[in-house]
Amino acid sequence: MASVRQVQVTFDCAEPERVAAFWAEVLGYVVHPDYASVCMDPAGVGPRLYFQKVPEGKVAKNRVHLDVRVGTGLVGEQRLAALEAECARLIPLGAVRGQLLLADEENESCQVMQDIEGNEFCLD
Repeated sequence: MASVRQVQVTFDCAEPERVAAFWAEVLGYVVHPDYASVCMDPAGVGPRLYFQKVPEGKVAKNRVHLDVRVGTGLVGEQRLAALEAECARLIPLGAVRGQLLLADEENESCQVMQDIEGNEFCLD
């Protein structure tokens, strides 16, 4: 049995090229030179992201979302500062700030966000 070595994450959206450009900027990815609706990790490590045009709009919370890992290894005020700095970088790109979830007994703090089409993601 062959093992899976690569993963592509597919997003339904109204404007694939616009959303691909947004996520390329968020993640430090590049837009595919031949397919403007695809962005990928230039180092080839992270998953490829594909944005497919669909006629319907988003109507409910995502069942799957991306966690953008900006606070890995940080706790307390240092983690909150890293989350805030990344949030401040993404808002001018069109991201929308959501709820700040503060650390509890099980999880570290994270910042809920939305991309330019309202898809939820977390700064983690």
